[in-house]
Amino acid sequence: MLARVPAGGVGVAHADAAVAVMRGGWVYDAMHWLHAGLAVLSGSGFVVRGVWRLLDSGLAEARVVRVLPHVVDTLLLLLGLVLAGWSQRWPHEHPWLLAKLVALLAYIALGLVALRFGQSRAVRALAFAGALGCFGYMLAVATTRQVLPWAVLP
Repeated sequence: MLARVPAGGVGVAHADAAVAVMRGGWVYDAMHWLHAGLAVLSGSGFVVRGVWRLLDSGLAEARVVRVLPHVVDTLLLLLGLVLAGWSQRWPHEHPWLLAKLVALLAYIALGLVALRFGQSRAVRALAFAGALGCFGYMLAVATTRQVLPWAVLP
């Protein structure tokens, strides 16, 4: 917490530096990297669970496999919201962020079909492929900050 600045203005430079660090310094960078790491962990876990589900493996029903993704994904979403608020990037002002959120909703819906509600292996496989496509799109949008990321990738 910052101390009150005396009336004479002593300490103003220190207070400004502290605010600058909070907005874009190492703490923000650390949270950004944690968010990226959680995204990789979430996607990797989804791939493993999807393959297990397609193979009708009993491993997909283990308690830790059913609970841990919710913990990781909740932290990922909360950290994303904190980063958006901290950097003051809002979906109505940044189309790439809105595209990422729409892709997230599609990813969740397709993931539910792939892992839980798909009635046949073919439906689960198709939903799994679609969810992986959405996940890849989200990564590309996050990396390029473009709604059409393939337009800027080399």
